[in-house]
Amino acid sequence: MRHLGWGMVVACLLAFPSIAAGATLDVQVTDQNGQPVADAVVTVVPPSPWSGAANARGVAHTIDQKQLTFMPYVEVFRPGDSVVFRNSDRTRHHVYSFSPAKAFEFVVAPGESAAPLVLDKTGVVAVGCNIHDGMISYLYITDAPYYARTDAHGRVTFDALPAGRYDVRVWQPRLPPGRPDLRERALVIAAGEAKTLAFPVTLRPDPRQQFDREHTHY
Repeated sequence: MRHLGWGMVVACLLAFPSIAAGATLDVQVTDQNGQPVADAVVTVVPPSPWSGAANARGVAHTIDQKQLTFMPYVEVFRPGDSVVFRNSDRTRHHVYSFSPAKAFEFVVAPGESAAPLVLDKTGVVAVGCNIHDGMISYLYITDAPYYARTDAHGRVTFDALPAGRYDVRVWQPRLPPGRPDLRERALVIAAGEAKTLAFPVTLRPDPRQQFDREHTHY
């Protein structure tokens, strides 16, 4: 029986990439009190420019307005995705944004939905209601190859990452404004390795708790 040379082994591994185990990265985000932070966007990108496939068709997302709250609070998009604002309340909502990545303004009547809005630029779109000041939502548009939003336990897990070097970035709406995303630079992950990365953050008070009761019946 002939033994395979090293070149043949490498060729087999390239032909069957599932044989090579991917890496796992677990990210934990906590606040200044050690409590888990939900709704933080974690992106994992190579330090060199990444030319991923364009999101030609796009994915449709829905932001609901229910009990005078945008649901979800934070949603993650790729350039080319669209968003529909649905009103499940019994009052109308005046949805707007002045964000450079996407500016818009429209009224959504009870039980209706706005027309789909295409998000074609990367960036963060802060969305509010011109009637109910306590209603806030954020649309995070990224072209990163890997991304996720932390759960109620402040965690995200990336499975089957190719071995390599990555920048891991964290963003959350309550971080101090005007600063870049928190970043762990040049994190090296080997094939089959499992790594845990902790991000302690300092957050501002939640603005949704400052609710405008005066205009709840418009």
